Amino acid sequence: MSEGSGRPPETAQTLDRGLRLLFLIADAPGGMSVTEAATRLDVGRAVVYRLVGALVEHGMVRRDGRGRLRLGAGLLHLANRAQPLLADAARPPLRRLAEAVGATAHLTVAEGGEAVALAVVEPSWTAFHVAYRTGSRHPLDRGAAGRAILAGRQGDQSAVTTTGELQPGAYGVAAPVLGLEGLEASVGVVALGPLDPEVVGPRVIEAATAVAQALS
Repeated sequence: MSEGSGRPPETAQTLDRGLRLLFLIADAPGGMSVTEAATRLDVGRAVVYRLVGALVEHGMVRRDGRGRLRLGAGLLHLANRAQPLLADAARPPLRRLAEAVGATAHLTVAEGGEAVALAVVEPSWTAFHVAYRTGSRHPLDRGAAGRAILAGRQGDQSAVTTTGELQPGAYGVAAPVLGLEGLEASVGVVALGPLDPEVVGPRVIEAATAVAQALS
């Protein structure tokens, strides 16, 4: 290939296709056939077989009983190594938010069609607060954290407020974490009593910005 041809080197093209394949499989809850993958990538089945062979060897992809492609345990290993690093970087802004508002603060990330709590910090001075567990999941279109992530996809950093969508009597305010390539996330608080969006909203947006800076 000539230097000025404008085509990517073969190794870079292969890497790009492999990564695109991983994202396609991740977005297919029922798995994906080789033929479907070839169609989506606009390549021949032989190319997909070569990609799958390498990804299976490294545990990134597996074949289920029907031969459909699914994510492998190797990705879980990478995720388990990455998540504590993200959570540790986000905790100082979450701690400041929880103490300032007097409500449980959280960093939530998108995983498929769900919102997953990656880090949770409870306020130290309140008599009562919501016990929100790390790893808690809920649909993206329910609850302030998930709705904020959806708003962030449109570039909207406004705070989102919800009442009782996930738990009766619980109030949530969240804002998206923007500017992080490949990571959809939000920062928010949840409380047992009403939260004034005019007061809490700016605090949450400030914390989301601080988290983005900490993770960038």
